[in-house]
Amino acid sequence: MKKLLQSLGPGLLFAGAAIGVSHLVQSTRAGADFGFGLLWALLLVNLFKYPFFQYGPRYAAATGESLIDGYKKLGKGILIAYYVLTFATMFTIQAAVTIVTAGLAANLFGIALSPTVWTIIITIICLSILMIGKYKFLDNFIKIIIITLTLSTIIAVVIAVFNIGTPQSFAQTFPQGSLEIAFLIAFLGWMPAPLDISAWHSLWALEKQKNTKDDFNMKKTMFDFNLGYIGTVFLGVCFISLGALVMFGSGEQFSSAAGKFAQQLIHLYTENLGEATSIFVAIAAFTTMFSTTLTTLDASPRAMARSTELIFDKTYKYNYLSWILLLAAGTIIILSFFISNMITMVKIATILSFLTAPFYAIANFMLISSKHTPQQWRPSKAMKILSYLGIIFLIGFSIWYLMNL
Repeated sequence: MKKLLQSLGPGLLFAGAAIGVSHLVQSTRAGADFGFGLLWALLLVNLFKYPFFQYGPRYAAATGESLIDGYKKLGKGILIAYYVLTFATMFTIQAAVTIVTAGLAANLFGIALSPTVWTIIITIICLSILMIGKYKFLDNFIKIIIITLTLSTIIAVVIAVFNIGTPQSFAQTFPQGSLEIAFLIAFLGWMPAPLDISAWHSLWALEKQKNTKDDFNMKKTMFDFNLGYIGTVFLGVCFISLGALVMFGSGEQFSSAAGKFAQQLIHLYTENLGEATSIFVAIAAFTTMFSTTLTTLDASPRAMARSTELIFDKTYKYNYLSWILLLAAGTIIILSFFISNMITMVKIATILSFLTAPFYAIANFMLISSKHTPQQWRPSKAMKILSYLGIIFLIGFSIWYLMNL
């Protein structure tokens, strides 16, 4: 088991970045508002996004370079488009995950500080960890978090199932009206994660190789990725189940304030597991969101630093440091103005991620199928068909959403 855990890395970092707002917030809200009615959406979006996420570690293993390097080979215009899209969305993504973490921190520690102060504290702690511990700490820390959250969530769902005496409806529903449609697109946007995480994943895969000195091989790379991906899908279903079993039909609505939302979220667990477990649940939820905040704070600057070098064909001494400080400062500034409404912040970030998803899907598919990828690493016929269907799905839902604004 120890040897297995040591061999895993980028796949669990992917899970650590993915299992956050999309699960704790969006999936739980989906269950609370629609019961099990949006299971179709969760399963479909995970199926259709799968190839494009997988192409990140696949390309890194095949070529020894990141997707971002590959984008430049497709044409500098693709790389510049990636650069612009990442810059345009990284602040809202970081702000969304940080505000949820701040709410959970306030609930866990019971210290009466403003959300802005909590945001600053969390951001500084994450910065310090990344500056001192770097990738190795991130790699080890995330394994503990994922195992803790998985066990506590499974226990909570099992107890909830036995506590609910009435049969549950699994009839699937399709959202109607602008508000419900906006929620569906937001739900799809970060389920299981924004598609730009595929580029992050390729960077983490390269970093993992530096730390272990192991050679890439197809079997190990795909096992690591698939384990993380299947875990995110499974936990997504678990969080929908918690929302459906405990809150659906109760008349209770999730608050848009981070602190109140955190209380409601912890209540979902403690109502089933008992009040004595609240401290453990609060720790699990907080550490999950903290790990997401930590991984996103590392990944966006890492991606922007590499993109900057490739665009300008020049290396910069403090490239990564400059970007991570800029992201931290931008996140604090944004949350200083919009911190009162967490749900709005999450909605903006998730919808933006869904609308930009077709770009990442097409770019990743073009790259993995091109001459820049060795023949044996290119996708199979089945994966190509799934990729085409995924691109149609992402473009189709984006157009449908824009037509219903």
